[in-house]
Amino acid sequence: MNASSSATPPPMSWQYCGDQIKLWWARAGVSREDLAAQAGYSYESLRSMEAGRRKPSLHLLRVADEMCGAKGILMAGADYLKPEKYPSSAEDYMMYEAEAVALNWYENHFFPGLLQTEETVRTLLDSHWPPLDDETVETRVAARLERQEMLKVQTRAFDFLIEEGVLRRPLTTIEAHHRQLRHVLTVSGARHITVQVVPSRGIHPGLNGQFILLETAEHQRLAYEEGQALGMLHADPARVSILSHRHEMILRQALDPEASTKLISELLEEL
Repeated sequence: MNASSSATPPPMSWQYCGDQIKLWWARAGVSREDLAAQAGYSYESLRSMEAGRRKPSLHLLRVADEMCGAKGILMAGADYLKPEKYPSSAEDYMMYEAEAVALNWYENHFFPGLLQTEETVRTLLDSHWPPLDDETVETRVAARLERQEMLKVQTRAFDFLIEEGVLRRPLTTIEAHHRQLRHVLTVSGARHITVQVVPSRGIHPGLNGQFILLETAEHQRLAYEEGQALGMLHADPARVSILSHRHEMILRQALDPEASTKLISELLEEL
């Protein structure tokens, strides 16, 4: 939700398109070596794309379509190879987030995704491992900025609890960090958005990781947790209750909105 999710299995669309390429060259009597040479790829690179370990490129689809006489059938798979807007582990959460009437977000490592500037988004996506290709980065930057449009809906309530350490840690340059802090101050000025800072002292049950609480228009309560390798959306009332109580305990230690604004303003002056 905030940084880049870690390694996930390649999309099935990669394997499907790779299978189709292999079936077509075998049917047309074209060798893998000839196809690789014509497309300008190594033999092993072509095998990786056929196996779905690597995304088949648009260039390969075009060359294979022409060499195998597929008459556009292979090229039709291009739309299914476009990067996903979100990691597969977060897709269910994104569906509910878009419709949530209330959102409570606790963050202890990064600025919440809904509050990130484009510079911060790019920095986090550029740090993804394994590295993302440029097309995927651009798709996910656009998707995260598009999500932020929901903050303009004044009939929804957004509450963010952010650890002080997040506010003090520049991800890149001081100038970029200054712009990120200024953005948080600007957004928090809306009456339906609350930002509270959790001071860097003491201990509370949120230090193990970030989480988000959601409420839908039907008053269903959900919780989302994200880690290195996966994201978990919880609808089980018992699990949601546990995270809700944790949120309440963290909230007791947080500065009130006015004091939080003052602290962020002071940090801006220190930079």
